[in-house]
Amino acid sequence: MIEIGVINNPRMAQAFVDYLAVQKIDAKVAQTDEGFAICLPAMTHVEAASAELDLFLADPYQQKYQAASWDVADSRTASFSYGSGNMLSNFLLHAGKVTLVIFAMSVIVFAAMYFSMLTQNEFIFAALHFPYDLSISSLSEFWRLFTPAIMHFSVLHLVFNLLWWWYLGGLIENKLGSKKLLLLFLVAALIPNIGQFLLSGPNFGGLSGVVYALVGYIWWTAWLAPEQGVSLPKPYIGFMLVWLVLGFFPLFGLNVANAAHVLGLVVGCGQAFVDHKFKSFN
Repeated sequence: MIEIGVINNPRMAQAFVDYLAVQKIDAKVAQTDEGFAICLPAMTHVEAASAELDLFLADPYQQKYQAASWDVADSRTASFSYGSGNMLSNFLLHAGKVTLVIFAMSVIVFAAMYFSMLTQNEFIFAALHFPYDLSISSLSEFWRLFTPAIMHFSVLHLVFNLLWWWYLGGLIENKLGSKKLLLLFLVAALIPNIGQFLLSGPNFGGLSGVVYALVGYIWWTAWLAPEQGVSLPKPYIGFMLVWLVLGFFPLFGLNVANAAHVLGLVVGCGQAFVDHKFKSFN
């Protein structure tokens, strides 16, 4: 069997195989440690199937893929096991180690901040917020340069950022590896945090700057190096760019870290350009 690529979601993998069947290309789904591999029995249709896979990964929710599953449902002979198929397994399947660690740390820090606030002892915030200045003495607690990224101040703030982090971080980690996502997280926490501090002081937090870095990275990687198989549907990119602009207007009474958002997007686009220039995606 010839493996042409891996899809993280088993149902999406089967939908793609069904679409290939409609195109008269025989393919199977095989579960591996990396996800669900798309395999061909011979080299005959590898080039065509690989091209179709790139198109599928760019926009897997097109109607033609759903229609293909209906078309071949009655004739499908493969008995592929999807596992338990519950929400938790699908959640874990999409995410990698770095994605899950940052996700868990954000939840734990939010819970700790909430309970410390109830006791009127905000020691968690005191330990993790950005330094009050950038002097050499204050930078002895260097972790403060990064930890505001995992601090959130409301449930909505937390949920919104973590959903995007899980989706975007999992996509990058599964395609390009844990080291790449960790590097993006560190750089996208550091530079936007410094920019936000210079604009508004140390009282800020949230993963949104990192999220915008991931949006920029995926957006530009799909443009500069589509062969990496990392992309976002255009409506997703459009939504995040519109949300970025709306942050500069007090429409919802929210205190938005605009500097972190903009710098995060710039960092992500810049990192994609560097990786393309030096061929260092993995």
